[in-house]
Amino acid sequence: MLSLSMIVRDEAERLERCLRSVAGFVDEMVVVDTGSSDGTVAIAEACGAVVHHLPWPGDFAPARNRALEWVRGDWVLVLDADEWLCPEAREPLQELMADPDALLITLLREERGSRQSPYSSVSRLFRRHPAIRWSRPYHAMVDDSVQELLQREPGWRLLQCGVPALIHDGYRPELLAAGTKAARLRAAMEAELRLHPGDPYASAKLGGLELSEGHREKAIALLEEGLRRCPASSQPERYELLLHLAMARGSGDKSLAASLYREAIALLPDPRLSLAARINLAALLLGEGALEEATALARETTQIAPELAIGWFNLGLIERQRGRPAAAVEAYRAALCIDPEQAETHQNLAVGLLLCGDIPGAREGFRRAIDLLRHQGRDREAADLQQSAGGLVKLDP
Repeated sequence: MLSLSMIVRDEAERLERCLRSVAGFVDEMVVVDTGSSDGTVAIAEACGAVVHHLPWPGDFAPARNRALEWVRGDWVLVLDADEWLCPEAREPLQELMADPDALLITLLREERGSRQSPYSSVSRLFRRHPAIRWSRPYHAMVDDSVQELLQREPGWRLLQCGVPALIHDGYRPELLAAGTKAARLRAAMEAELRLHPGDPYASAKLGGLELSEGHREKAIALLEEGLRRCPASSQPERYELLLHLAMARGSGDKSLAASLYREAIALLPDPRLSLAARINLAALLLGEGALEEATALARETTQIAPELAIGWFNLGLIERQRGRPAAAVEAYRAALCIDPEQAETHQNLAVGLLLCGDIPGAREGFRRAIDLLRHQGRDREAADLQQSAGGLVKLDP
């Protein structure tokens, strides 16, 4: 028996998508509401979930642990409302859960809209065992308790689903800008570092946040201290520390940044989890004029994850810089097949077509880019592109 366990609050806009994605896959849906004022509870019940109510305890770990007390399955799948299950993962996951020695199945999650890491690995499917508990502030996880259990009961196995199992859209830039995630992350990680100075996990999270907010020197100090304290066996945390440190160092010591990216890439066995380091390293090499290596890395990225538009877009930029406009056009078109709403891709495609002598195609590409910018509320950028592109091709009908 497989149980779905969720903690929700005011998720009326997204909850149904999540619950529909697991219908027929899980045997029961247990939703714990922590004080919704919208239609969350009614939606959950309409989808067949059993709803329990819990006053918010102040952190996710105790809330998730309380929720575990209400599930009855042999296995537990834990989702957030901004996630949903990929249909293609159902059969592989069922096969993995049939292993009598399996304790936890790591899930590959697509971070839709993320500007950094297109994929992440999450421990969200595990056998219901009294020793498995959630811990850590803000980004709660069961990994610590699983490792402790394995020391006492080494016969258990940790498995990994080889196909993307979850999709998550909570890291889209517009959602982060409108919400309070950054503030809550900062408060939780600062509190953790006061208790455990130099903690690699908290240093990686807070260092990445400091970097995103433009506090480069603060980020470097946190990330370097975290690296000094991070054991080699803690691969996910070490990768995140290396990635953010490379990004922080990239504006100054590019050679050091490249070395950090390469160390991060070599760290994780699944190349999809190191895509951010590969993409950033290719961009750095492009800026340094190392075009052959940048091209090889960009092509490798499109082979690892052909479903990601950003990989094809970056390949187009590199091919254009190499003086190969036809190859750039091909890459841009591949990116637009995946994500046709990217104005920057249409703009670069137009430039590539112009270099290839396709004036009508270039005109259409510029027009499409301008229309998308206006639709996205980026009127100033649309006006600037209208003026600059108008000097290259006639845009008016």
